[in-house]
Amino acid sequence: MTQKKRLIFKVKNLEKTFGSHEAVNIGKLDIHPGTIYGLIGNVGSGKTTLLNLLAGRLKPTNGMLFYDNKPYKTNWLGKLIPNTEVFFAGNSGIYNSSQSVGTFIIKQFGNKKNVIKKRYFNKGTFQNIWGRNLSRLTNGELQWLGMILSIENDPRVLLIDDYGIYFDSNMENNFRSQLLSMNRRLGTTIVLAAPSDIYLRKFSSVLVYLDNGHISKIRPGQTGKVGKKRRRYS
Repeated sequence: MTQKKRLIFKVKNLEKTFGSHEAVNIGKLDIHPGTIYGLIGNVGSGKTTLLNLLAGRLKPTNGMLFYDNKPYKTNWLGKLIPNTEVFFAGNSGIYNSSQSVGTFIIKQFGNKKNVIKKRYFNKGTFQNIWGRNLSRLTNGELQWLGMILSIENDPRVLLIDDYGIYFDSNMENNFRSQLLSMNRRLGTTIVLAAPSDIYLRKFSSVLVYLDNGHISKIRPGQTGKVGKKRRRYS
């Protein structure tokens, strides 16, 4: 008997509408474990909506979306229950908080806070933002903080929106290296979205181009197969 390929996400006839606006309409998309995917498209192409659907932050209007062969669970009110294995690094409301970066890091990582501070905040451009309020960070600083959360949370699946749009080349090289290491050592499945493939084509295995909520084309990236090491649940 032929064994079915295991998928992290299986999408079929997936639709998401907001009133009369159709944000996403995707016939089929399979996302395999331990693979890096790039979603590319202009503003309004459906990238962020698709990431929110994959993250379980939005309920589909129609169609099927399975995570690890199962639909997302809902509570008794019908609201989606977040899956702790999936981390979405999109800008969320928490970044508008009046708490300081340091307080936020402490709440997120507890006893690991000193390691995080030494690793990211003790030198360089960002050493002076530890005591600054989250609401006063620039877009570039917010995205940099989001990348730290992405890497240090060590999820099974990592979803990143607007990858690299506020980075300089050194920052992008640094985080790209860390994401590749994460993928190769742990088998983390990574899905990144950006308006251009200028960065994503350098390290994605699969490039998915979106246009008006539809997949316009799928192309291989420049990387080959990911490393053989996999975390226990891949």
